[in-house]
Amino acid sequence: MHVQHPTPSKEQIALLPEFSRLGLDRIVLVSTVAQAQTARIALCASKVWGFDTESKPTFVKEQVSDGPHIVQLSTLERAWVFQLFDPDCAAVVAQLLAMPGFIKAGFGLGDDRKRIQSKLGVQAADVLDLNTVFRERGYRKDMGVKGAVAVLFDQRFIKSKKAATSNWAAPRLSDGQLVYAANDAYAAMRVFGALGLS
Repeated sequence: MHVQHPTPSKEQIALLPEFSRLGLDRIVLVSTVAQAQTARIALCASKVWGFDTESKPTFVKEQVSDGPHIVQLSTLERAWVFQLFDPDCAAVVAQLLAMPGFIKAGFGLGDDRKRIQSKLGVQAADVLDLNTVFRERGYRKDMGVKGAVAVLFDQRFIKSKKAATSNWAAPRLSDGQLVYAANDAYAAMRVFGALGLS
């Protein structure tokens, strides 16, 4: 019989100390092919990356998203937020995501994978949805980054609703957007390490 572990409630999480996030000094915005190639060299020094994407929200029922508009990859040291306007920059991102032998760990990645296939024309390789790991360990269906950080670190992961629903397709991203996006990937990386998966 499987042991069911309780997941902390929103109210319980709200009382926890704050999770230490990456600051802007450790977040790199990537929008050109030269920046993307530099990022690739740094990322390839690590065998595991925290991974997430953001797409401009759609507010009309029949509207189809043409996202992702950004892709986030993180190591334990820093995170890179890739904008996909420049086709050459997007091509480097596609290569990174398709590279076997590098684990891309994140939460709820089914939709992200479909969108990447549609937008970048590649299958993301070696993707690890951390929700699956928690499910296998007896937690309820979808833990999500907030629940995972609470369970593993006894800390509260802060996600700004304003940033979440902001325009990720904007040519210039705000500092708030960068911090939000980068830390989704960074937190996944921290969770991966804390689960003892590496």
